[in-house]
Parts: sequence; C-alpha cells; structure tokens
Amino acid sequence: MIETSIGRLLVASLHQSIAEILPTRLDFYEEWLNPTGLRDGRIGLGPLAAVLSFLRLEGEAYQRVMAQAGEYTAEWVFADLSGLTRGVIKAAPPGIRARLVARVARSLVRRTCRTSRAGVRWRQGRGGVRIKASIFCGVRQPVEAPLCEFYAAAIRRLMRLFSLDASVETERCLATGGADCLMQVSVRPADDGGTLGLADAG
Repeated sequence: MIETSIGRLLVASLHQSIAEILPTRLDFYEEWLNPTGLRDGRIGLGPLAAVLSFLRLEGEAYQRVMAQAGEYTAEWVFADLSGLTRGVIKAAPPGIRARLVARVARSLVRRTCRTSRAGVRWRQGRGGVRIKASIFCGVRQPVEAPLCEFYAAAIRRLMRLFSLDASVETERCLATGGADCLMQVSVRPADDGGTLGLADAG
C-alpha cells in the first residue's frame, strides 16, 4: 500500500536541498528519495522518516538542508498561487498582508504533510504559528534543540516574497518534549524599520 500523506513539494525540496548542500551524499539518500518515486509521487512516510533520521546525524548540515528545503517549498507554493491572489496580498497594508501570508503558510504546512496542522492565533494584533504533528519533530526520544527549521525558513521566505521581513523563533518544539511546535514571528515591511508585531501566540 502506497502512503499518500507526504506532499510532493516537500520531497522535491528535500531532494534539491540535499543535492546542493550534501552532493556527495545524494546517492545515499536517493535510496529513499529515488527519482521514480519523486516523479510519481510515491514517497511515503516511512522513507521520509528514514531520510530525516539520517539527516539529523549529519550535524550542522541538517539545519542548512532543512532551511534550504523550506525556502524552496515557500517559493513553489508562492508560484502556485494565482496572479490575482498574489496581487491582492501584495496590495494589502502590511498588517493585513502579514495575516494573509500566514494563511498561505497554513496551507503550506498542509501541503507538506496532510497529517500536520497549523494555526495562527492573534491577540491584540499579535500572533504566532502553532504546528501540530510536525513530520520533522516526531522523534522517538526528545532532543536538545528544536527541529522546526524547515517551517521557520518557509515562513521567513513567504513573508519576504510578499515584501515583509520576518524573524522566526521557536518557543517550543515537539522534538524537545513540547506538546506541539510554537513559533513566534516578528514581521515588518521590507522597506520599513517599523515592527508589525506578529508574535507571542499563547
């Protein structure tokens, strides 16, 4: 039975990122991320879990691979939006634009893995991104550092594509013992030093 919960965008972005950052290891990872499976969309949860497990053994390269993959995914999600949708979001005032981009980020999470969910909670114009059942953070034993870099990088890149600068900090992570992953996001217009205050979700 073929697992269908893993989105093609995630698999393709991981493959591309590994090819660029760990080119001498690509043949090894293609045991699971094989070209035929990539083309046909037949990479399931098991092979992906194996890839992530081995990537975590690569040391600091893990974070670089995840960050690059997150950026690729954001760019492809952005490209998939209709021209009308992109135009409407870009034309919105910065505060509203940030909220609209956060909605796109929620869709991105769903497209990477259909068993994961993302929510944005707002309080007095401030919010944060909570991800439940992150595919990257479901480890057997808790680890010391958060493993949320893929989504953090994707959010930063999405914001930038809509002319917003974003800093993303992980407040808690499923991999380090949290109930879910919670990222605080501070956003400002790319051409303005004023912070919009997308942070502190509770």
